[in-house]
Amino acid sequence: MASFPSPPLAPGLPLAAAAVRRSSLTRRSSIPLRPSALAAPANPLRCTHRRAVSPRLRRRTEALGAASAIGGVGEEREGCLSCFPRSRRRGRPGLARFAPCALPHTSGLSSLHSGLTGAKLPGGLAATLTGERSPAADKIKPVKRERQAIRPPVEHKWSLPGVAQDAKPPAIFQHELIQSFSINMFCKIPVNQVQTYKDLRSVLMKRIFLSALHFRINTRYKSSNPPFTSVELDHSDSGREGCTVTTLTVTAEPQNWRSAIKVAVHEVRRLKEFGVTMGEMTRYMDALIKDSEQLAMMIDSVPSVDNLDFIMESDALGHTVMDQLQGHESLLAVAETVTLEEVNTVGAEVLEFISDYGKPDAPLPAAIVACVPKKVHMDGVGETDFEIHPEEITDSIKAGLEEPIYPEPELEVPKELITQSELEDLKLQRKPSFASLSKEENVVKIFDDETGIAQRRLSNGISINYKITQNEARVGVMRLIVGGGRATEDSESKGSVIVGVRTLSEGGCVGNFSREQVELFCVNNLINCSLESNEEFIFMEFRFALRDNGMRAAFQLLHMVLEHNVWLEDAFDRATQLYLSYYRSIPKSLERSTAHKLMLAMLNHDERFVEPSPHSLQKLTLQSVKDAVMNQFVGDNMEVSIVGDFTEEEVESCVLDYLGTVSAPKSSKTEERIEKISFLPFPSDLHFQQVYIKDTDERACAYIAGPAPNRWGFATEGNDLFNVIRSSSGDAQVSESANSDLTGRKHIDVRSHSLFFGITLSLLAEIINSRLFTTVRDSMGLTYDVSFELNLFDKLDLGWYVIAVTSTPSKVHKAVDACKGVLRGLHSNKIVERELDRAKRTLLMKHEAETKTNAYWLGLLAHLQSSSVPRKEISCIKELTMLYESATIEDLYLAYEHLKVDESSLFACIGIAGAESGEEMTDDELDMGLHGMGPIGGRGFTIL
Repeated sequence: MASFPSPPLAPGLPLAAAAVRRSSLTRRSSIPLRPSALAAPANPLRCTHRRAVSPRLRRRTEALGAASAIGGVGEEREGCLSCFPRSRRRGRPGLARFAPCALPHTSGLSSLHSGLTGAKLPGGLAATLTGERSPAADKIKPVKRERQAIRPPVEHKWSLPGVAQDAKPPAIFQHELIQSFSINMFCKIPVNQVQTYKDLRSVLMKRIFLSALHFRINTRYKSSNPPFTSVELDHSDSGREGCTVTTLTVTAEPQNWRSAIKVAVHEVRRLKEFGVTMGEMTRYMDALIKDSEQLAMMIDSVPSVDNLDFIMESDALGHTVMDQLQGHESLLAVAETVTLEEVNTVGAEVLEFISDYGKPDAPLPAAIVACVPKKVHMDGVGETDFEIHPEEITDSIKAGLEEPIYPEPELEVPKELITQSELEDLKLQRKPSFASLSKEENVVKIFDDETGIAQRRLSNGISINYKITQNEARVGVMRLIVGGGRATEDSESKGSVIVGVRTLSEGGCVGNFSREQVELFCVNNLINCSLESNEEFIFMEFRFALRDNGMRAAFQLLHMVLEHNVWLEDAFDRATQLYLSYYRSIPKSLERSTAHKLMLAMLNHDERFVEPSPHSLQKLTLQSVKDAVMNQFVGDNMEVSIVGDFTEEEVESCVLDYLGTVSAPKSSKTEERIEKISFLPFPSDLHFQQVYIKDTDERACAYIAGPAPNRWGFATEGNDLFNVIRSSSGDAQVSESANSDLTGRKHIDVRSHSLFFGITLSLLAEIINSRLFTTVRDSMGLTYDVSFELNLFDKLDLGWYVIAVTSTPSKVHKAVDACKGVLRGLHSNKIVERELDRAKRTLLMKHEAETKTNAYWLGLLAHLQSSSVPRKEISCIKELTMLYESATIEDLYLAYEHLKVDESSLFACIGIAGAESGEEMTDDELDMGLHGMGPIGGRGFTIL
């Protein structure tokens, strides 16, 4: 237990009592020094402790040893360790002592309740399945909870059958800034402590049952116009609430709220009455076991803070705790005893508060809460009042439960998307092979010993980068990057790329396989897949487990997307509706409205950097968005990077079989269609703007932005800034290409390196961030938070910086002026070596920590062979640490000269919300929507 410095305590302990009152022990505990505690009388100490500390915390403290009984250092250490098993003291990650028949569980299982895993126990399985406990366990008597005066335990109103309580009508919260309809049905029951194999079986069966419900509801997206946006059912223990909470959450467009509720409760009742099928139980059981096995293999890479959080949460709930490996062994022990009948019986109990709603003996929901907008947009009418009453919600729930139900048919799940015979035919037809990486030399593979990165290129033009790591045991990640992105949209096809990518993702079909079959194929093989786009690229990312040919399954899916993608009209309708809804929600968000106006002004109304407007969406067709996307999928415009715990033979076999057989064209004219991008020239009244939104709470935000070079030293005018540096610096100021300082550390000439602007601007961002925080927030007290971020492109010849400010209406204008002063003050208030060292240390520590993750390496590998990013090469990765260490203050000021901070280059927009607002944003001003908070952040998937 840590000791914090505190003044010595007087024998009478009045100072201690005063200190306890001042320190507010319900929030923070003031722990005295050991000599002071030993010198204090025991009785006053105990009185003060009992008055201020909660009963549970007192019991925990008493378990570590009474203050009056503290002996030597050895006894003190032994007392602290007494609550842990001996294995813990030897360094083994066993986490708690338990009776022979007790069952602990583990943490970190993403798709499974944390209580699903536990230790392999000395006791037999048969006894624990019946719930019997050993005599040792019976001796442990529960301590009656003491009622604490300041923060007493919550008196729950349980949602249990036969518990008499008055049913409350649904509560409705209505607000001007709410865009969509959402409703939550809550159920609260006591925590079922996971301590025996029987408890573990129950949790496993619930997970299987709820996994089936989640998949079934998602299949309702097959309809062209689904009535809901999402339906989710969560069943988990809450340490904060002190109970198990089950929540059904339904979100929908306001005009579809009745149908959305009906669909959700109808699916719940159907599952409750008919249960899961044998095929569903087998699929989800296998997926949960695979997930548990994967976690057990990663036992040495789970962060300590995650383990600590899990231990504290589990202990508060009364669960027994064990590590991941022992937990997986216990899960295997109970999995083979689970039957279909038991799964359906246990699962049905979880859903009774919904499926039996309205029946006399049904458990009542703890609460039903709907969050709805005050006004909605109606086609042809405009903004109208949205009216809803509790009785209407209740009637919709009952109506959905009364609709006829039918059992779920068994679905055939493919074991592979490409059969071996089909693969052999493709290989004979297309003859995949590795091609030369260079036109000058016949080099088919480049391997860098220092970084472990291998580079390949297929005969169809697709570039391959891969790195073998042991960061995550038997796990791999893969990313396909396609050059082009939204920058290829022209004035007649606004939004075609972003809507097209979403359409392809919404459809989810490949070849002759339906969306449901593809999803279940991914579930069986533990594959997570996403397809997205930004201003420069389209990218598809996979995460997969390597057991049971999981990597080949991921490559099969990628091959099918590239070769046999399916474009559906209903998926196009859903994608269009999504962006239409997103556009209309902009005026209801203070931050998005403010950033929206800023982006419109700064980029001279370039619609490629904002959400498509309804007018633009109406012009799009399924064929136009398909062409906009697929025209970018050509061989030499595609790069695939793979990182994971595989072998060279495994990855190269998959690459040849599934990517080498893709019939991709070898040439691309994407860059020729990119229209010029420019910033709004000065003077203009759009360099400073304001946004007003009516809200019950007064608040304010602001964004300040301006032009910057891209990551590789190109500016909006098409200037290569390296030429400017060379012409202005002169040979005398340029150091040798490589040298060493007195400590023997190597230094290189940062200014001649292709990553000069990426390195120096990152260091500048750290220094400016630190100055903004200490000056504008700490010293002047003008903001709640303030940050400086760079948005550096890789392919496009531009970039920008953004300062984000959160403040109050009365201080936001002063905060903006203060931020401008800090941004421009780097010449008057020179950067000192201490600031540079701190920035280097921060970035180097971050780099070192993140190199232990596969996702970070994917970012490092991005564009390594891309012709559109010619300055990215292996040295950018190898010399990254040395570049940071070699950068000087003079290098930073050289980059700062190309960061436009003068009044004619700055753009600012202030957003104010309050009961009395100024002129609000109108629909006419929303020519375009904002792409989330994209302009405020970085480039997402690329690191260099």
